[in-house]
Amino acid sequence: MNRTLTPLLKTIVAGATVVAAAAVQAQTPAGDVKAGETKAAMCIGCHGIPGYQNSFPEIHKVPMISGQSGPYIAAALQAYRKGDRKHPTMRGIAGSLSDQDIADLAAYYASHQTAPAPEQPKAASAAVAALLEKGACVSCHGANFSKPIDPSYPKIAGQHADYLYVALKSYKVEGNPYIGRNNAIMGGIVQQFSNAELKQMANYLASIKGELTVKPQPRFR
Repeated sequence: MNRTLTPLLKTIVAGATVVAAAAVQAQTPAGDVKAGETKAAMCIGCHGIPGYQNSFPEIHKVPMISGQSGPYIAAALQAYRKGDRKHPTMRGIAGSLSDQDIADLAAYYASHQTAPAPEQPKAASAAVAALLEKGACVSCHGANFSKPIDPSYPKIAGQHADYLYVALKSYKVEGNPYIGRNNAIMGGIVQQFSNAELKQMANYLASIKGELTVKPQPRFR
């Protein structure tokens, strides 16, 4: 994408974000932190173990979700339940959840607050900065990648690099019943990049300070 198209992409992305966020928030009930804590037993076996890895579709650390925004967690779970995200294990789990369950879990993980991320992240290399500009990444995820323009979009600063890489690649997948994510905005963005370029961006985003963490919890309660 050339420089003349980048402002247009930013406008399209921002506008679509507002519409999508309104739709998600309209169907999500209010969540209860305490109720979410009692419902998190199915989550802590992966997301409550520091360094825990998933082997599908390739080996990577499971994402940090403590400190993530509640509306994003709700949107992600709804996408797994609907099948727009095609991870078999997550789809099976999300399929067992009611709207209220999703809202409660989202509220619980969002309550795990950490120190705010710096307003300005460390500078990216010239090559990575150009890639981030090409993808208009700050238009949705914020200048420090921890303040998305709407909370239904994820904080990505400090997230595991290997998870970010797998997630970005998944938006390229088409026609696979087990792998892939259906999202018109992200699908259009990632198609501009080679996998090597996606890995460069993922490595940079993982290297900057964010607000995500793993809250260690026993595998069994």
